[in-house]
Amino acid sequence: MEYKTATLEHLPAIVRLLADDELGASRERFEDPLPEEYQTAFAKIQQQAGNSIIVAVHDEDVIGCLQLTIIPGLSRLGMTRGQIEGVRVDSRYRSQGIGEALLRHAIETARDMDCQLIQLTTDKSRKSAHHFYEKLGFVASHEGMKLAIDNYIS
Repeated sequence: MEYKTATLEHLPAIVRLLADDELGASRERFEDPLPEEYQTAFAKIQQQAGNSIIVAVHDEDVIGCLQLTIIPGLSRLGMTRGQIEGVRVDSRYRSQGIGEALLRHAIETARDMDCQLIQLTTDKSRKSAHHFYEKLGFVASHEGMKLAIDNYIS
């Protein structure tokens, strides 16, 4: 298995992984051709320094992905954080250590970029994911919150 920074040619496989999931099945649209919104979003990710999608590739197939964003900050004496999002492993390859290897690669990448902390969120319904992240040393130290902008009352 090798790790690569995703390119546009990887985008259909990434969207397939995002949709290959009980939550993603209802929020993603894996179609041919892909909806233009995915290409627009991917271009924005590529343009932003410190923001990338990492793919795990086995025999030319994308079997895992995650997004790693490097976030400089002022708190904690100017600490830089790594934010991990959208962790997915192809359902045919789950429970084989792919996700762990991919996360460890992302953590080392963040370390190389001077991050002192890695943070992520995971849906409250994903109990097995919570256990997975805890096994890697992540601690549920904060309560995360989200606001859908369409629901914002100004």
